[in-house]
Amino acid sequence: MIPAANLLAFLVAAFVLIVVPGPGVLFVIGRALTEGRRAALVSVLGHSLGVLGVLLLVAVGLGAVLQASAILLTIVKLAGALYLIYIGIQAIRERRSLRAALGTQAQTAHRRRVFRQSVIVGVTNPKAIIFFSAVLPQFVDPASGPLPVQMLILGFLFLAIALVSDSAWALVAGSARDWFAKSPKRMDAVGGAGGVMIIGLGASVAVSGNAH
Repeated sequence: MIPAANLLAFLVAAFVLIVVPGPGVLFVIGRALTEGRRAALVSVLGHSLGVLGVLLLVAVGLGAVLQASAILLTIVKLAGALYLIYIGIQAIRERRSLRAALGTQAQTAHRRRVFRQSVIVGVTNPKAIIFFSAVLPQFVDPASGPLPVQMLILGFLFLAIALVSDSAWALVAGSARDWFAKSPKRMDAVGGAGGVMIIGLGASVAVSGNAH
């Protein structure tokens, strides 16, 4: 059982890290502005599952390997950055198609693509690797049980907070998009802005590796 003091300290740290808008939030907002609330919420879920994959890998020791290898960590960081830039370019190219009505099958296929993209963004999130491998262990207690189990518990709490926070950002940004959607020109503009935001996020990740 994780000591209460450690658990409280971790929850405070996780809350501050998650709630303060960072690149991860910008990714969700970019999705909301580009494709609406549903796509943004699908992105939140996909990104969370991708980060969950990182947590599981860290719990079994891979995080320590990546943290110790600057080359591997750089590869992961650049892969994530390039993928974000690709998504942003696609969003700009397809912004005019956002106003077109889609059939049910098309919407389902589109949401699956958004989901897959978001999972990849989560898996290649360099800050998630650093946080789970370097910060998370600071809150576990060797005398309180198996460390991997404690790390998983803390990691799930982190993901739960992130899921709620990112969903809230997605809903707020999606509502703003609905207002812009009343004008075709504004809709094209906001779709392009969302794409530019995602590209900027990819560039910032490539430079600093900071992504929630």
